[in-house]
Amino acid sequence: MKFTILVEMLFYLLAKRKVTAKYFAEKYSLSERTVYRYVDCLSMSVPIYVKRGREGGICISDSYKLPSGFMTKEEYAAAIEALELAYSQLPEERFLAAERKLSAQAKSEARDLALSGEVGTILVDGGTWGDTRAFSDKLHLFEECIKERNILEIEYRARTGEKTQRKIEPHVLVFKQGVWYVYAFCRIQRAFRLFRLGRVFSAVKTDELFPKRPFKREDIPLNFWTNETESVDARFEISEEAFADAQEWLGDENLKQIDGKWYADVTLPTGDALVLKILGLGAGVTVLSPVSLRAQVAAAAQKIANAYVK
Repeated sequence: MKFTILVEMLFYLLAKRKVTAKYFAEKYSLSERTVYRYVDCLSMSVPIYVKRGREGGICISDSYKLPSGFMTKEEYAAAIEALELAYSQLPEERFLAAERKLSAQAKSEARDLALSGEVGTILVDGGTWGDTRAFSDKLHLFEECIKERNILEIEYRARTGEKTQRKIEPHVLVFKQGVWYVYAFCRIQRAFRLFRLGRVFSAVKTDELFPKRPFKREDIPLNFWTNETESVDARFEISEEAFADAQEWLGDENLKQIDGKWYADVTLPTGDALVLKILGLGAGVTVLSPVSLRAQVAAAAQKIANAYVK
């Protein structure tokens, strides 16, 4: 019974995008407290959150769609045909609305949504490794709101895991060091800031429009890691086997051949991400300096090796 209600709640949220706890409580003869427990269960795998206040409710992210492969092509066709037959016998709007939604979903299943940006000067594969569909849907939503100047209500997860709800005015998408950001005016902070798209748990497009605020390219903090406390001057030795990967990562202009060996001298952002990137290139890339970075990579490699020793 609980599973059936959870599935019905999910589909109703997909159709309405926002529903009150009182509505679900009355519909399923539950207490509002139980409804919120069900919402907690759904939120473990679906971007659902509770919006407080006079116009609040239980919301689902506008970027969320049913997982790819949820139904086969034949199952979509059968469901649509059944709804069309039902509408011909009983012409109620609910059958027509359901048929439209399923038809749109069936078409989107056949599309490759990994690519972002209109063909012209640049086309970027915005998908993330392992789940291109979900991230690309989110990316397209932000693109749409930038073009149409719709305010977005987002739930943002900090590095610590803490979630905050805020309204933002998205102005431009930024792709830096393999990571997508949106440069947006935050209504809470009353200032522009960069939001990392990967940390946006849910995003809901509102009907509220915003006037575009003036800003210059120089205002976007693209050099946010290059100060002395967050960057490191590193020197690498690169084998022939790892040359192509190092070339893509560091840029050909930073690679130099000396006495038949390849080296790179670069300034890079510090942190765990740098160590993991170096490890990802395997034994073909060796840190020569600084000694501290060399020690970090060696310690991380040893920790990984220990995890595989029984």
